[in-house]
Amino acid sequence: MRGAVDAFRAIDTEPYGVNQSDAASHLAFIEEQQLPFDLLIDDGLHVARAYDALKPEGKSINRTVVVIGKDGRIIYRASGAPAPEEIIAAIAEVEDE
Repeated sequence: MRGAVDAFRAIDTEPYGVNQSDAASHLAFIEEQQLPFDLLIDDGLHVARAYDALKPEGKSINRTVVVIGKDGRIIYRASGAPAPEEIIAAIAEVEDE
């Protein structure tokens, strides 16, 4: 994702990471990984639960990519770390509709 941020922004899409860690942990991770996007805190795992992104035990987040359209509709969802090109193609497909 880090290397594809400019491609996402070129199609008016802003990536974010979401997990349950605190702000200090997020800032350290952003610096360590040199991330060019923000990480949001999911205190209580409410966001992960809403997007069906919890691991089976329900206590931590399963890496999941969710793209939400400007109308609030989910236009792409995949577990794991799909290739940025796959995500961008899904966004382009919706924009062509």
